[in-house]
Amino acid sequence: MQAKSCTDYPADIYPLSQTIKPAETGAKIMPVTLKNKNIDIKAVAKKALKDDKLLAELLGNLRSKNETIRYNSHKVLFFITEEQPQSLYSHWDYLVEFLDSDNTYHKLSAVHLLANLTRIDNKNKFEKIFERFYGLLDDKSFITAAYVCSASGIIAKAKPKLQTKITNRLLSIDKTGHQQERKDLVKAAVIEAFEQYYKQAKNKKRIVDFVRKQLNCQSPKTRKAAKEFLNQIDKHS
Repeated sequence: MQAKSCTDYPADIYPLSQTIKPAETGAKIMPVTLKNKNIDIKAVAKKALKDDKLLAELLGNLRSKNETIRYNSHKVLFFITEEQPQSLYSHWDYLVEFLDSDNTYHKLSAVHLLANLTRIDNKNKFEKIFERFYGLLDDKSFITAAYVCSASGIIAKAKPKLQTKITNRLLSIDKTGHQQERKDLVKAAVIEAFEQYYKQAKNKKRIVDFVRKQLNCQSPKTRKAAKEFLNQIDKHS
């Protein structure tokens, strides 16, 4: 399917400035099932891949005030970025706008979706937003920082040339303005990211040193993640 640009759609779906209009009720184009908490993600995604208007509505629903519709739409789009990311690549710039949103949920959606799209980012669009993306490590919400960290494993594997820069950002989590207790929680996500690309990483010693320090971390979750990471390293050493 040839993806359309924003300007190819009617104004009621993509108004001026390439900003997608959110669905108010989810009933205009979307199946009514999007209002339900339990939907068939795969079925809706399959339909959206064959229907440009439906795909546009899903993207617009990321701004929906109806949380069920918004979250269901995110899950469908996330599925698409995992299975057929090229179908959403033309909407990269629209998703990037969400990184500057005042709404934490909007930012989390963008982090998830953009991370998956880096796997087919042959135009190196992510490199242009690197600072903007990793600036979210110091977001007002530590949850956003955690999502950025956990998504970094996907990005590092997709962008080997950025691995050192990514590693440096993750190792600098203590320099963010979050409370120490929250930094300690975020470190579990940092370790999760390291697990995904450790074998290809050039900074193995720095990564291992960081993880070892987390054995004494205040967060039980991070201590557990550190122990499991080091156990895996020992098994393959």
